[in-house]
Amino acid sequence: MRTTLLATLVLLAPAAAFAQAAAGDAAAGEEHFNRQCIACHVVQNEAGEVLAGRSGHVGPNLYGVAGRQAGSWDDFAYSDLMKAYGATGAVWAEENFVPYVQDPTGFLREATGETSGRSKMAFQVRDEQEAHDLWAFLATFSAEGATGGEEGEADSDDAEEGAEAESQ
Repeated sequence: MRTTLLATLVLLAPAAAFAQAAAGDAAAGEEHFNRQCIACHVVQNEAGEVLAGRSGHVGPNLYGVAGRQAGSWDDFAYSDLMKAYGATGAVWAEENFVPYVQDPTGFLREATGETSGRSKMAFQVRDEQEAHDLWAFLATFSAEGATGGEEGEADSDDAEEGAEAESQ
């Protein structure tokens, strides 16, 4: 019995370490946002108060991106590819945001099955941990908090918005 328990712990330890590494750090995400994303994005609440960034409006407002349907911010002209992704009912969550910001066009093409079209977000977050950190930061501006809720597909649209900010 002890041998079985020990073997189980040895096998599960790397998985637990990986799960912790995949979690984002909101403070590190804020630093990344302030270095890259603010060129294109802003986090501005309904009252018009800028919570993060400055007046970057090249990309969509990332306020409430966690749990938001992709491509749904009214005051932004999304690419046809992002609109197609949003039409699938996708909601932004960490699970789709992270791969989106790492390769916006590739992610959208794969998710929609489209072979042409581009994301408006040209910037790519090259480091996966930075993408998780960025998500943790942006998720603090949503009703779901850092978890991003259960609707992971819709959160991808907001990821395009976040990625666009980083790309510029």
